Amino acid sequence: MSYRRLLTALLTAVVIPVATAAVYAQLSLSQGQGQGQGQGQEPRPRIWVGGDRGFGRVRREPANWADRANFTGQYNFCRVFYSSDRGENGGMGWWTDYPGADNNFSVRLGELTYVNVKMKPDGQPDHLVLRLTDPLIYRCPVLHMEDVGTVRFSDEEVVSLRDYLLKGGFLYVDDFWGTLAWEQWASEIGRVLPPHKYPIIDIPRDHAILHTLYDVKEVPQVPSINRWYNMGGGTSERGDDSPYVNFRAIQDEQGRLVVVMTHNTDISDTWEREGENKEYFDRFSPDGYAVGVNITLYAMTH
Repeated sequence: MSYRRLLTALLTAVVIPVATAAVYAQLSLSQGQGQGQGQGQEPRPRIWVGGDRGFGRVRREPANWADRANFTGQYNFCRVFYSSDRGENGGMGWWTDYPGADNNFSVRLGELTYVNVKMKPDGQPDHLVLRLTDPLIYRCPVLHMEDVGTVRFSDEEVVSLRDYLLKGGFLYVDDFWGTLAWEQWASEIGRVLPPHKYPIIDIPRDHAILHTLYDVKEVPQVPSINRWYNMGGGTSERGDDSPYVNFRAIQDEQGRLVVVMTHNTDISDTWEREGENKEYFDRFSPDGYAVGVNITLYAMTH
């Protein structure tokens, strides 16, 4: 599918509210209606827009912890809860971009593909948070983590994540910048999948994961919306220490990608912040959704 069709689909649904508007902007991609909802209609999913604190701000919301009842065979966005042993400038640990990225990506995945996204009674996606030691992670075809340059796994988490990945699971990590964050992440994931057996590789541009649905020529460098604004449109959050994107992976013994990493970019902010600034949306969100959709469909079909 072409980027033009992707952009058209997104623009059909996007609502650009003022930064102090309500938490959600109503979507109506399929019906082309306004923000109202007629009697007898099921609730339509809404795009999360910046909490209630204005442009580029967030309202911290409690984790939506997974329960067995959440899983019905439909797709749930599954975010990993983890412990950080330090902070990164601009990072917030496990809940970086939560819950906006989780909600908005789920909404768009349901619109742009035939993936059957699990919805709650209020019509919003049933996105979840799980610990790596929770057996329910096996109900998640994809696990999502951000700001992973601050993670420190327990021994139990190392074993649990290794078992999950080698039994068919998939992990996508995003939004970590610079040398220090990379080295800490590489060390921690190396405890899970030892590099002498499962080395980290650069994903070539002709790999199927870049062409699952959309033909992605390259993974874009995306700053957070705050950094983009403060840098006057620049994209490297760490200057000379994050000059370009590293799109990397770890394969299992059969050559299946089991961990995919987007380093020196914030793909998830293209989802979380799509409704806050039209220029940011136009520049980054179509590419960001193309990357995310491709990764998710690859994980669910390989």
